[in-house]
Amino acid sequence: MLRMAPTRKSVALFGAVHLRDGQLVTPLEKTFNAITFQEFLARLLLHRHRGRKTVVILDNAKYHHAKVLRPFLESHRDQLALEFLPSYSPELNPIERVWKLTRKLCTHNTYFETLEHLIEAVTRQLSFWATPNETLRRLCCVS
Repeated sequence: MLRMAPTRKSVALFGAVHLRDGQLVTPLEKTFNAITFQEFLARLLLHRHRGRKTVVILDNAKYHHAKVLRPFLESHRDQLALEFLPSYSPELNPIERVWKLTRKLCTHNTYFETLEHLIEAVTRQLSFWATPNETLRRLCCVS
């Protein structure tokens, strides 16, 4: 979640990195909930390599376990697997490294007059990473 002072306005980011090539998939959302999460999962499936199962590493946010997701997950069980991390261990999720680097590159020591300016700065970086890249591949490699 990104915030700028002195407001409580924010933007939500779901994100996933393809660990083999570093490609980032990350839509901006107004909120985190089961519906927006399901839309994100559907978007991830569009990036799936044929014949391969997409494995998504997740924390235990309530909306990750929502009952409304069950029909979608059941209908895509051959294409999609959700793996949940132990509680209080976000450092094990590769996407957390991406968020940390994004903050370092885009927001540290920078004043944003409006939320839109902040979104523009972050979106520029995320757009750059939307194609396969060595930076995220190396940052998130799990070997």
